[in-house]
Parts: sequence; C-alpha cells; structure tokens
Amino acid sequence: MGDQLEFKEISRSTTTQARAGIIQTTKGDIKTPVFMPVGTLATVKSLSPEDLHSCGAQIILGNTYHLYLRPGCDVIQAFSGLHRFMHWEGPILTDSGGFQVFSLARLRKITEEGADFQSHIDGSRHLLTPEKAIDIQICLNADIIMCLDQCIAYPSTQQEAVDAMNLTTRWARRCKTAWKDQSDDSHALFGIVQGGMYPDLRRASAEALVEMEFPGYAIGGLSVGEPADVMLEMAEITLHHLPRSSPRYIMGVGTPENLVELVSRGADMFDCVMPTRNARNGQLFTPKGALNISNARFRTDTAPIDEYCACYTCRHYSRAYLRHLYLSREILAYRLNTIHNIHYYISLMEEMRNAIMNDAFDDFRNSFYERRTPGSEEE
Repeated sequence: MGDQLEFKEISRSTTTQARAGIIQTTKGDIKTPVFMPVGTLATVKSLSPEDLHSCGAQIILGNTYHLYLRPGCDVIQAFSGLHRFMHWEGPILTDSGGFQVFSLARLRKITEEGADFQSHIDGSRHLLTPEKAIDIQICLNADIIMCLDQCIAYPSTQQEAVDAMNLTTRWARRCKTAWKDQSDDSHALFGIVQGGMYPDLRRASAEALVEMEFPGYAIGGLSVGEPADVMLEMAEITLHHLPRSSPRYIMGVGTPENLVELVSRGADMFDCVMPTRNARNGQLFTPKGALNISNARFRTDTAPIDEYCACYTCRHYSRAYLRHLYLSREILAYRLNTIHNIHYYISLMEEMRNAIMNDAFDDFRNSFYERRTPGSEEE
C-alpha cells in the first residue's frame, strides 16, 4: 500500500470501544478521534485557513463532484493541487462525489460504467466513472481519497440495497486498480461501506472491502433520513467488521451526541456540515445544548456564547452583539458564529481523546449528558 498513510492506536478505553490514535500522512500527523471541517468548494464557508488553524483544525474535507464542475481540474492542476490553491498546508480528504450525485445532480443514471448526471450548475452532462473519480482526486492532490460509491435513500428495499452494495464493491475494485496504476505514496485510498439499513449487507460490504486491503475504511449511506438509533446500530455493526489496524471514518455524521456515541463504538474520523450550516442559521453549540442567537432574550446579554469557551468569538464578543449582527444579516455574523461552532466541535473531539488517554471515557460521556439535561439547555 505504500507509505502514504499509517495509523497507530495509542490508547483504548477499557469499558467502551473508544480509542485514540494518530494518522500519519505526508502532510502531517492527525490525532484521532478527529472532526474534519467541511470545505466543499475548497473553502470552509466564511473562514480563512488561519481561522481554521486557530480553531485547532487538523484536516479539512473537499469534494470531488463540486471541484470537478467548478473551478475544474485544469485550474487546480495549475497550483499542483488544492493545498496551494486554497492556502491550506495540512492534510486534505476528498469525497468521491457519489453522495453529491445522489443528492444534487439532475437526471442522473447509474450504470455499471459509472454515474451519468446533469450538472446542478449549468445542466451539462458528465459521466463519473470509478477511474475518473480517482483521476480527479489525484489532480486535487488530496492526502486521503475515496472510492466512488452508490448511495441510496432511506427507506430502501433490500433488493435496492443489495444492488447498490454490489455495485459499490465492483466500483471499489476498479478504484483500487486505477489508484495503484496512477497514484504515488501521497494519496491514501479509503473504501466506502454501503448496504442500506440491513445488518447482513453492512457486514458483507465491510468484509468485501477488507479483503481488498485499503489503507482505511469509510462508512457511507448514513444520516440520509434514518432514525438516530438505526444510524448508530448500522455504524456499530459495520465498525465491528472493520480492522482496528486502519482508520475508520463515519461520513456525514453528525450532532455532538452522534459523535460521542460513535467514538464510544470505535469510530476515528468524522465530517459534517452541521457546525458551519447551523452557524449561518444562528444556532450555536455549547456544552449545555444549542443556543439560538436570534432569541429576544439575548438582546442585552453581555455574556459570551459560552463563558468557558476559548474561541476567538467568545473571547471578544457578546451574545447581544452576535444577535445584532445576525438579525442585521451582517457578513461578520457568519464568520464569528462559524468560528465558535468549529471550535466547539474540535474541542469536543479533544475532550474525548483526553478521556480515552486517561481511560475515563465513561466519566466523560456521563458528564457530557449531565450538562445537556433539559433544565440546563440553552433554548
């Protein structure tokens, strides 16, 4: 598999499946468990790379589908990849585009060859094959890249899930062949587990990918409308069948509670648009729960979002000012809110890592939920 990625488990909880580790990449080490801010279009919305560094971000995510359509590989190739294009020196992970074809593209058609779709931007037609997904991600020069997969909606029939899982497996083989033929040691390819909400299919998908020996494994097809308990069940079943010697990535999930529960089940890596999207909608995360900054009771509130938070926003600005900015639709509102939410998510991961290292994850989890009792939540 080359030297593009190495994972080391540093510590393990004795009462849960939670673990702390280090992912070594050519662009630097990543301490796990880790949350990756979503930079779909080569930017985490409203934040500069310096903002991300100050929040403690170790790795960010970009998206193959979006960057292929705009600005295009020819533009990014002129900069030798995303890092110099967007002024981010740390590791970058790119999604293959399978989920975006599923959720955004018009008039899409999935065949054995690949995903034929119409651009949501200008209506132009494109064919995204497994080989092309690898080509694009190598052009983007991402440190961790993904196999092309077929994501399906919830609910789906078992036959739909079987067909999508089998196609995802066949595409994974093609992706690995293309990766071995084209990639150097700077790109680590992850296989993506599918299988809908069917435990036997999740197991079969995981086992098929493990046989192919990828540097890491991702769990896709979750957070597509299923209940939280079903999502956790599918993740736990899948994690059980993925090797502990590799990093394990839950794609597109989720709430702070989701992260705590999934770390307890042995997951290492996460991404989600929630902290950035909710920031732009005025929802701010705190240890006590979500705070909606537009509420009238914050009109004259001189306190920060969270008095114990060390982020730039909480060190300098009041709830009253943030409410004023948000109601005025000032651009600064989106930046300050996003800084806080990204800092909160990354700090939550650091707390979990420290708890694992001290073999106190159960104590951490109990404290996490005690702080979020209904009587203490910020509404």
